Amino acid sequence: MSEIAFVLQPVFSVIKTIIFIYFIMSWLLSFQVLNLRQPLVAQIWNGLTTLLEPLFRPIRNILPATGGLDFSPLVVLLIILMLERLLFVI
Repeated sequence: MSEIAFVLQPVFSVIKTIIFIYFIMSWLLSFQVLNLRQPLVAQIWNGLTTLLEPLFRPIRNILPATGGLDFSPLVVLLIILMLERLLFVI
């Protein structure tokens, strides 16, 4: 395993975990299990959005509009998985 892969593996792992938390929280918000009027929920959501928006925005600009569904987290996860495969094969 190369040094780059050794360094990037924990970074990719953290990014995947944050995207997973974002995904679960977005479903909980859309089904009104969580409410953005609660200060802690709003603070966590704003933090996640601030962290992930630079990753999602370029993908959203490329993907066609799909109504209420946002596929950008899925695409970012797929890109990360492909990068991991490429780095660990080399």
